[in-house]
This record gives sequence, structure tokens and C-alpha cells, in this order.
Amino acid sequence: MATLLHLDSALWPESASASRAVTAAFRTAWEQQHPDGTVIYRDLNADPVPHLGTLAASAGYADPTEHSPEQATAFSARLKLIEELETADAVLIGAPMYNLTVPSTLKAWLDQVILMGRNAGVESSPTKGIPAYVVASRGGSYAQGTPREGYEYVQNYLQAVLGDMLGMEVDFIVPELTLAHTVPAMAELIPLAEASKAKAHEDAISKGEAAALNAVA
Repeated sequence: MATLLHLDSALWPESASASRAVTAAFRTAWEQQHPDGTVIYRDLNADPVPHLGTLAASAGYADPTEHSPEQATAFSARLKLIEELETADAVLIGAPMYNLTVPSTLKAWLDQVILMGRNAGVESSPTKGIPAYVVASRGGSYAQGTPREGYEYVQNYLQAVLGDMLGMEVDFIVPELTLAHTVPAMAELIPLAEASKAKAHEDAISKGEAAALNAVA
């Protein structure tokens, strides 16, 4: 039975969140194609994972037989998150841009699941080849050729940690200009915002269906 690991990190509910609306469309398409599949869902805003602490970090580099009771407890919670990632057939991440980068809750999850010598920094990583679909929404545009291109730290960062470090196959869905309806100075960009929104939903549905079919192939 295939498993989809679905993470959302937006502050707002689906009705007010571009990233949540698009991840929901992807997940619905995935479930329709694969009704017997399993979805593990983590809302990192409503139920954030803890920041990586000294005990869990140090335990990751020590033999489990040498863990102190405190290390064992801390690493147990971390290991659950790591195993959820490593055993998933596909990963779906809602990653809105906040202050030019990912939400701190998503960064905390990444710090927990990335473990050098286990799934990072090794050729035979258990995460190698797992498809990761990232909905990278943003209020403006940071695409190539735009004035703010140099401030794009969401896709660049996630490609580096998910793709380069973990060996995952990263695919981005990017609804942009999401603030056009609420910021008067961006009013002329509303048609572009609507087109970007529509394309993001179309991409989410088609890629959700494809991810489900690939999981059972």
C-alpha cells in the first residue's frame, strides 16, 4: 500500500492560504487515484515539531546502545519523523514564502529529519529517488528575470536540502502574486495572479494523479 506524506506549514486555514488550497487539490487527486493508499498528514502550524535540541542531535551521531535515557527519549521522537519520510512513496510539502524563506516550522521539521550519515551525505540514502512535490507560494514574483529574482530563497533552499542532500526528486508548483487582490499597488497584476493560481491547481491535480499512479506501478 502506497503512502503519501503530506506537510502543510502555512499560518492560515485553507480558505485563506494559497499553499494549503493547492496541496489539498494535489492530495484529493492522489486519493482519488489511489483510494486504498495511506496519507500521513502533519500540519506544522497547528502541531509543530520541536526545534532540534542538543539531546536529539547528539544521539543521531552516537550508537543507540550508548544513548543516555534522555538521549533515547529525544531521539525516539526524531526517529519517528525520519522513518515517516524514509518510508513514504511521495512527499507533498506546502511551503509558503515568509520573509523571503520557508516558515520556521518547516525548517524545524527539516532539521529533525535530515541526519548526516543516514539519509544525507551517503550514496545509498533511503530517501534517494523519492518524489517531493513542493507548493512554493509567494505574495509577489521571484521568477527569473523579475527584479526580485535574487531574493528567491525558498526553491533554492529546498532544492538544496531535499534534492542535493537527501537525493529526492523535487518538483515545484508555484502559485505567485497571491497578494495582488489585497495590495492596491499590485492591482494591475490580478490577471497574472489568477492565471498563476489556475495553473498551480491544474499542476497539482495532474501531478497528484501521476504520483499516485507511479506509486502503484
